[in-house]
Amino acid sequence: MSLSGLLSLLLAIVATLLLALYLMQRRELRGVGEINRQIDDALAGAGGEPARVYLQTDEPELQQLAQGVNRLLVQRADSPPTVPDSSALFRELADRSYEVVLVHRDVILFANQHFAHLLGVDRDALNGRALPDLVAPEFTDFVAATLIRRLEDERAPERFEVEMVGFQAQISRLELSVRRIDYESEPALLVTGVEIVQTTQVKALNEPSYAQQGVGTGLFETLEAAAPAQTLALESLSEAILTTDALGAIDYLNPAAEQLLGTDSTRAKGKALGMVVATVDEANRRALIDPVTQSLTSGVPINYSRRPVVVARPSGEERTIEVSSSPMRSSDGDIVGAVVLLHDITELRGATRQLSYQATHDALTGLVNRREFERRLDEALTTARRGDGMHVLCFLDLDRFKPVNDTGGHLAGDALLRDIARLLRARVRDSDTVARIGGDEFALLLAGCPLDKARQIADDVCRAVSEHRFVWKDRVYQIGVSIGVLELSRDSSSVEEALAAADSACYLAKKQGSGQVSVYSARDEASARSSGEIQWLQRLQTALRDNRFELNTQPIIPVSAAIHGGPAMEVLVRLQDEKGRDIAPSEFLKAAERYRLMGEIDRWVIQNTFNAIVSQALDVPPGRSVSINISGQTLGDTQFLEFVVDCFDRSGVAPAQICFEMTESAVVSNIDHARRFVGVLHGMGCRFALDDFGSGVGSFSNLRNLPLDYLKIDGSFMRNLARDSVDQAMVAAMIKLARTLNFQIIAEQVEDNAALAMARELGVDFVQGFVIAHPQRLRLVA
Repeated sequence: MSLSGLLSLLLAIVATLLLALYLMQRRELRGVGEINRQIDDALAGAGGEPARVYLQTDEPELQQLAQGVNRLLVQRADSPPTVPDSSALFRELADRSYEVVLVHRDVILFANQHFAHLLGVDRDALNGRALPDLVAPEFTDFVAATLIRRLEDERAPERFEVEMVGFQAQISRLELSVRRIDYESEPALLVTGVEIVQTTQVKALNEPSYAQQGVGTGLFETLEAAAPAQTLALESLSEAILTTDALGAIDYLNPAAEQLLGTDSTRAKGKALGMVVATVDEANRRALIDPVTQSLTSGVPINYSRRPVVVARPSGEERTIEVSSSPMRSSDGDIVGAVVLLHDITELRGATRQLSYQATHDALTGLVNRREFERRLDEALTTARRGDGMHVLCFLDLDRFKPVNDTGGHLAGDALLRDIARLLRARVRDSDTVARIGGDEFALLLAGCPLDKARQIADDVCRAVSEHRFVWKDRVYQIGVSIGVLELSRDSSSVEEALAAADSACYLAKKQGSGQVSVYSARDEASARSSGEIQWLQRLQTALRDNRFELNTQPIIPVSAAIHGGPAMEVLVRLQDEKGRDIAPSEFLKAAERYRLMGEIDRWVIQNTFNAIVSQALDVPPGRSVSINISGQTLGDTQFLEFVVDCFDRSGVAPAQICFEMTESAVVSNIDHARRFVGVLHGMGCRFALDDFGSGVGSFSNLRNLPLDYLKIDGSFMRNLARDSVDQAMVAAMIKLARTLNFQIIAEQVEDNAALAMARELGVDFVQGFVIAHPQRLRLVA
């Protein structure tokens, strides 16, 4: 074999390695893309011989697909001239593809059979669903933002990896590619993806290979002189490639490999890969056996593509790479060296770690978030029940936080929460977990900590918080904290019950005054229950279980006949005690927030409202909607959006019939969740109102980019509107602000004709209150 032929064969093996890692591993069918290109050319042609698709492939499915396309093209040529139905051809191609194929705008417009099979659902059920709702929670925000930017033709990743969650909770990892296209005359996104197989083995390369000559004498030095043009091709590749002789000594590095390894060919030649860079397993930082030595010894390719390797360059900098080494053989079958492919995934791993961090940490304080804290608490409970360790749970609730938030605004409240987070981290051990689990609620998990030591830590935290002076705009605030302490033991049960018990102890501590610590005991809880202090938990759970909540409706009317559409009524949840007497909403809703039951109550309200619409017990006028309140606690629930979408799917209620109301403080406190919740449901056709606007000093700049429709002025401004000039000025200013953002205005709690007349004069669009009608009980159909 000539030297030129030898180099060509070596180039072919390198190319085969690249294909093995990027095409065979991910099973991309480029034949489908070639057929698609030829169809576009055929449809663009005019007259003449019937257009045909030509494809050289060993894949029987692609051969059948090409034949079917040719039959369609012949039929098209024989038919009268019409506008070609390229979408039908696209759908047929997509359904025959082994890849995931989606067309996405705000929601999925088309999904192929392979994607539906991957998720374990009929593909018709995917139409109208949003792709971000089908990925694992830690990928949701990233995918949503990427799709929006790609659709708006802004800079965003074209290719990324995600985990899909199937309808039977199965997990699939996909590599997705996103491209902006025109679909049915409007911009859309073509999303294609291939499943990443978790255990992939690169095929052995068994072609007859290298002649024995040149081996051991610097194979590439000889080949460079014989075929410089072909060598230049290797050096132009962006992937890092190196070759070794039969003993594992490096004899060639292309420029990409020199840059990745932080060395040059002169220093690296003649040395083993392990002498040039140190390699360790990313997972456990243990030294790895040289993959070159492994492939030369075993005679088979060694692939570390699913086991990231960290290489330490001579400069001390570390890079994360995927390594593949394949032996080179002579025509006699003897191993004469190895070809090594190094793929730099440092940035990708960094992005993955960032996504993981964002999914487990609170964005404001940097502390562990509630979901991650509950996961760690569950692990601690498991070890405690086995008797393998002593752990203590602390539940913390800030005292006098509301005045800071109300007088200084949300910016001040956010700054204070960050201060408290830093203070808590400084008062616990490195092995302990500090989490923010609610608005001004924190939790500590003290691992391997005796109860008396935990009590000392809690006392220290109380003292530090009480001594902290928070300064905001020349004003000094003094706050405090109440702490409930629970020892985890063999008798501990679930995460929910452990948090409820620690919360109960915190409640008792708060009753004793600011800065107190209370250690949970069953006797104290029984005493508290007998005095009625914490009976609410049982009462609310019973009401949910026995379906004892009720719905009331209160009309909302336009002030002018010229105003069309808008909300027709608001749905209100009510509860009666055991004697049939109404319980003030402020009482049971406050208790529900305390015991974190608002999510379950909001779900009950949505389900029963949808059922009432379907059964026509609730008559929604054409073009109007029903307003449903969503609490801040529920808005922060990552599973709530999926629940609402599922309710729409199962009930058949039109999204345009529903308007969700959220308070300004709830949105600001959960701004990221709110953006996703509003963005998805508004895209489906729902309407949104910002409730209780003006009740606090909020960060309205965070809200103006949300697709809201209505601004609901807080009722405190309406009670004396006709007589109070300050309230009139405030309402006028809020209306002017809302008009600049194209919001319509709803005035709530309008209780007399004078206030109604003034509201109409100031320019509100809708009114609600006793002057119109009192809330009326809605008779639900069983």
